[in-house]
Amino acid sequence: MRTFPRCSAVITVVSAAMLSACASAPQGPSATAQLQATRGNATTGTVRFVQQGDKVLVTAEVRGLKPGAEHGFHVHEKGDCSSGDGMSTGGHFNPGGHGHGQHGQGDHHAGDLPSLKADSAGVARLQFESRTIRVGAGAADVVGKGLIVHRDPDDYKTQPTGNAGPRLACAVIQADKTAAY
Repeated sequence: MRTFPRCSAVITVVSAAMLSACASAPQGPSATAQLQATRGNATTGTVRFVQQGDKVLVTAEVRGLKPGAEHGFHVHEKGDCSSGDGMSTGGHFNPGGHGHGQHGQGDHHAGDLPSLKADSAGVARLQFESRTIRVGAGAADVVGKGLIVHRDPDDYKTQPTGNAGPRLACAVIQADKTAAY
């Protein structure tokens, strides 16, 4: 097999340029939710939302969950965690008036997110893209809304909540301040 050193150098330069362009691709508005345990619970975590074109990249790390268990995870209509049990966030965020269901599959609330799955240490890490929520603008904007982690798995059927049980952690989704350049 014959090698072409000059071609290898060009490929390396082009690859590096492409990776650099991807890493510096502009991102839209972002928001963060700092989950705090509700009364009598120990669940905490951080969830970040970043608008990227017509989709939102969501990354989460949640601790203090039941090891090996699945937990419902939803954006709720009110950014209010004052009740101590998370109930002050109201129902699921549902600007489109859809039925409750599984994120990314058929009819569902904008606030229906994929379930959290805790590992053997009670930590859940999740990353997904959503085309049903927005950050910073529009009817499906999650900024200022509540974010809830539930005790039980979401059954994706029971209306309007998914029968996910009590609320273990609550946060208000807050817009990140943009850096001045």
